[in-house]
Amino acid sequence: MSNENGLDIAYVSPSRAGDLDLMSSVTGLINEVYEVAEEGLWVEGTTRTTTQEVEALTRSAEIVTAHMDGEVVGCVRVQQLDGPVCEFGMLAAAPKRRGIGIGRELVRFAEEDSRQKGCGVMQLELLVPREWSHPSKVFLDEWYTRIGYRVSRIGSIEDFYPALAPHLATACDFIVYQKNLRE
Repeated sequence: MSNENGLDIAYVSPSRAGDLDLMSSVTGLINEVYEVAEEGLWVEGTTRTTTQEVEALTRSAEIVTAHMDGEVVGCVRVQQLDGPVCEFGMLAAAPKRRGIGIGRELVRFAEEDSRQKGCGVMQLELLVPREWSHPSKVFLDEWYTRIGYRVSRIGSIEDFYPALAPHLATACDFIVYQKNLRE
């Protein structure tokens, strides 16, 4: 899919999981974005993902990238959960290209692709500090709400991903948002 900004969005072919340059580029982008977006939430040195995880997700046909001028400028993971529920995560847009709609177009792609696969609900997860306000998390909550997502569950990271809990630097809530794709 191409848009008027010259943004090309598509799933990464599973055959490209062995492309070290591409896997490193996607991993680097995700970690760069999440280092800022989740600053203060994790113990120093914790990264969002690894090249090995991105390779595995690519082999499972779950990684979507946005390219502009031959460069990876965004990515998102899209997966089908149980029944008619799909989920997106690891949404990242290159900081130097912010403000041109990369995130919006990646979410639109994820929703449309999921709708075509028969999913009636799109889900996302957001980790937010419990006792203080993180500017990027406030922005994301407002943005997701504006584009139709509603909170469906709130819990602790221990409830959802217990192995990650020891890596937190602060108490956090884990918020699950959902959007009806059939409306």
